[in-house]
Amino acid sequence: MKKFSAVLLVSLVTLASFAQDENNTLLWKISGNGLDKPSYLFGTIHLICAEDAILSDNMKKAISDCDEVYFEVDMDNLFEMIGAINKMKMIGDTTLKDLLSDPDYQKVKSYFEKKGSMLPFSMLETYKPMLAASTLEEGSMPCDNTAMMEQVIMKEAKSYNKKVKGLETMSYQAGVLDSIPYKLQAEQLVEYIDKANSGESDDTEMNEMFKAYKEQDLKKLENLLIATDAGIAGFTDILLYHRNQNWVEKLKSLLPKKSLLIAVGAGHLPGEKGVINLLRKEGYKLTPVANKVTRLKEI
Repeated sequence: MKKFSAVLLVSLVTLASFAQDENNTLLWKISGNGLDKPSYLFGTIHLICAEDAILSDNMKKAISDCDEVYFEVDMDNLFEMIGAINKMKMIGDTTLKDLLSDPDYQKVKSYFEKKGSMLPFSMLETYKPMLAASTLEEGSMPCDNTAMMEQVIMKEAKSYNKKVKGLETMSYQAGVLDSIPYKLQAEQLVEYIDKANSGESDDTEMNEMFKAYKEQDLKKLENLLIATDAGIAGFTDILLYHRNQNWVEKLKSLLPKKSLLIAVGAGHLPGEKGVINLLRKEGYKLTPVANKVTRLKEI
């Protein structure tokens, strides 16, 4: 389970930049293979402190120059979002109570009720445990205000009247979790809560992940995403690699037609089975683009 304020500007401000090794970037240019216009690939993080949710000038230009923006799912489709709600629930009217011993169930229930959530526990306990667990992430963030990079990108895209689309549906994305045993998901949720209750914080790992993202170190981020998901490593084919392959197959038909900005979770980009390498295998040229972010900082 991975853990993501607008900065109050005072009269005295200074310019600051995210550190960036010249070999590290979240932004990649897609060209070659007969393309008339380049497209761009960007790695997002689904939850981040709002003060860090900033787009570089090159990223803004990529958005303004493209014809359409593609996310993992169509975030601009309200009807699709509503239709996906049922897919968030476990199949067969299963609940957490069915998956856990009574002491573990009571422990989970108490933790959710203590932490508080936008949704009542009576609803969350019918959700796939990994989705229910994701509602705890915001409370674990090292800041009061959070943002989704996808929302920041969508706002920028809308300012240029760009169409926003998805590489897969929300229903499909929620359905992917049916391939991971519910009991394993529930046991991981209990393990997470046990650590939280015992004071064993996962803050170090979480901070390392944010640091890797801000430094745009995709390899380190890939390693952290796999390492911190104890028990889920065996399902990376389902969560990452199969989806990467599906996306690339779809992009093969989309890229020749229009210039796209493709923004997907940064963990999908690196590695032999990552989107960057898979596109290269299809004959495209993937070139790193400087993505240094300059922002205003309080002093």
